[in-house]
Amino acid sequence: MKLVVGLGNPGKQYQHTRHNVGFEVLDLLANHYQVQFKLDKQFKGEVATTQVGLEKVIFLKPATFMNLSGESVIQVKTFYKVELEDIIVVYDDIALDLGRLRLRLSGSAGGHNGMKDIIKHLSSSEFKRIRVGISGTDKALCAHVLGKFSKAETTEMKIAYQYAKDAVIDFISNQPYSNIMTKYNTPAI
Repeated sequence: MKLVVGLGNPGKQYQHTRHNVGFEVLDLLANHYQVQFKLDKQFKGEVATTQVGLEKVIFLKPATFMNLSGESVIQVKTFYKVELEDIIVVYDDIALDLGRLRLRLSGSAGGHNGMKDIIKHLSSSEFKRIRVGISGTDKALCAHVLGKFSKAETTEMKIAYQYAKDAVIDFISNQPYSNIMTKYNTPAI
């Protein structure tokens, strides 16, 4: 069983913002697997499930707002008894250049409040993650992450979303994560 989590904020006003890259990638995955997200109040999020070969896959977009994402993740993990090694989280990272991907087996929250809350609720940082670069800025952090991409940035991000989607598909198909990291981690320029 796999749990694929995409981080973002619920609501139309947050659609296509920098902070919602996790939701964007999960929407691509739902389209790929031809599944629909449905709000599940028990899990405090939008959930879609599918079967890929022998693997049950749960896609989760927490509806708790970013800073409380762990509440949703722990509900799904506990209910389905998902092992930490079978969880992957896709989220934005201001420390990475726009459109860059960084895949890791584990690690700290790196200042990301959604990840801090997930680590707190899981009592562990030992789960896989895909960080999608949204670039830092001199502007106020909140305004930046809740801002929308320019037209040129959107074009670049669509490519990054495709690569992140493909990396998750490889994860679901049980390819060794070290191979997936080698394939999708983008080098700094």
